Amino acid sequence: MVIGLVIAVLAAGAAGLTAATAGAGALCPGRKVKTIDFSGGKVQVYKSNRIKCAVTIAKSPGERRRMSVSIQARGSHPRADSGWFTHHAGPVKVTAGGRCVFVRGAVGDKSVKSGWVLC
Repeated sequence: MVIGLVIAVLAAGAAGLTAATAGAGALCPGRKVKTIDFSGGKVQVYKSNRIKCAVTIAKSPGERRRMSVSIQARGSHPRADSGWFTHHAGPVKVTAGGRCVFVRGAVGDKSVKSGWVLC
């Protein structure tokens, strides 16, 4: 009985660790096609059929701070998410087809811009 309880507790802890380390990528559909590193963290860009998706992930998760992410398909308006987060901003998705996208991300006062990518 006690051994079963210990195993159940360990399994629950491992499941929580797996979920925490899976990262924000699970929030975006498709496959990761680009990672843009910067001093505050990274922006990950995913592609699935006609959808392109971006997430900003903090380098040091846990502390609540200002974060943002945006993605813009060429010829369209940007889609963005910003606020006070502990781990990530986003996901934000656009229907881009074969069009290039411009991605921006920020964590605190550190930020990055991709330029036009995935053309």
